[in-house]
Amino acid sequence: MIDWDDVRYFLATAREGSVRAAAKRLAVNHATVLRRIAQLEQRLGAQMFEKLPSGYRLTTAGEEVLEFALQMESSSHQLETRVFGRDQSVRGLLRVTLTPILATHLLLPDFADFARRHPDIEMEIQSSGDLANLTNREADVAIRVVYDRKTLPLNLHGLKGPELFGGVYIARDRLAAWRGGASAPLRWIVISTHGIPDWASEGDVRTTAVPFRVTDAAAEIGAVRQGLGLTTLPCFVGDADPLLERVPGTDLHPYGTLWVLTQGETRKTKRVRLFTEHISGRLAEYAPLLAGMSVSGG
Repeated sequence: MIDWDDVRYFLATAREGSVRAAAKRLAVNHATVLRRIAQLEQRLGAQMFEKLPSGYRLTTAGEEVLEFALQMESSSHQLETRVFGRDQSVRGLLRVTLTPILATHLLLPDFADFARRHPDIEMEIQSSGDLANLTNREADVAIRVVYDRKTLPLNLHGLKGPELFGGVYIARDRLAAWRGGASAPLRWIVISTHGIPDWASEGDVRTTAVPFRVTDAAAEIGAVRQGLGLTTLPCFVGDADPLLERVPGTDLHPYGTLWVLTQGETRKTKRVRLFTEHISGRLAEYAPLLAGMSVSGG
């Protein structure tokens, strides 16, 4: 009989292309991965991988096994979600995935409030730029900004939230200094992978130096607070920060719509239903802030 655990290690290696990467993904040492693959090869009487300088490549037998392994994985996920969906207790693990900026600048107080109301629910907040796969049960609830609803997978069930807008912001004291004729150069502050959006007109304030590049939103916000220059931020971040002000003469721009997403049988569990109802209500209350209507521009 084939051991499903052996198959999991085989799949991870096939996906990652190396034993070391598979071990990291599965949080085990590489010797464990090698042992599991060897066990599977022994049971099937065939070699699954060819070891090359560039990594591990599937053999012909391995490619055939991969097809059946993916079917086994899919069946396993379906079984887990079906059983999980019948769990109606208000206890157990609840995993929520969202971007760091949504967590730290908007929703953590609401997560804490939910946790206080339901002390038997163990919450795990996956605050990451990487989107967890709900179908594979990497998370139970995803809170995502979706620009085009058609891009949502058909198997996800969503509660549509408010529209999210962004603007161009500068430190208040730096804006005052610029108005007073300060000659120090102003920069665009940008996350390296994003660049300066086409819609982000500089308005009344002009930049005079090369961009200042950072790798994450926390550093971006810190840099604009330090008075380095201009940057684009979601309105719920920029408008709520007493040190920042919208750049005069600039417009807001839609980032997309916030959705609270669940998958399959998972959404039927009581703790997931309670959480999605709770957070959807809070998002509705935040609609003016998210749309940039909580303060007047300029």
